[in-house]
Amino acid sequence: MKARLPQGYGKPDVNALMRQAQKMQDDMKEKQEELEATEYRASVSDGMVEITMTGKHEVTAVKIKPELVDPEDVEMLEDMVAAAVNEAVRVVDAASDAAMQAITGGANFPGL
Repeated sequence: MKARLPQGYGKPDVNALMRQAQKMQDDMKEKQEELEATEYRASVSDGMVEITMTGKHEVTAVKIKPELVDPEDVEMLEDMVAAAVNEAVRVVDAASDAAMQAITGGANFPGL
């Protein structure tokens, strides 16, 4: 006895899948451009050092509170700037990851 399946059942609509994939790719490209144009701020030590960075990981501003500048302890200032840059990178990456997850619905696509 041969089972009868509803029409279209089991046969994916390749054209619909391609349109859906193209739309997702377009949405991701648009979101990536938006993220790259956005500026993000991160600070460390209660705002003693603040970094402004674009979504392309380009540092556009560094603000250092005057009371932090001590000619006798340049190493601490260097460490604080490095920490602030690392925090800004983390903020940019987290925003980008969250935006892409929203577009892909949490699916993980290699290379994206």
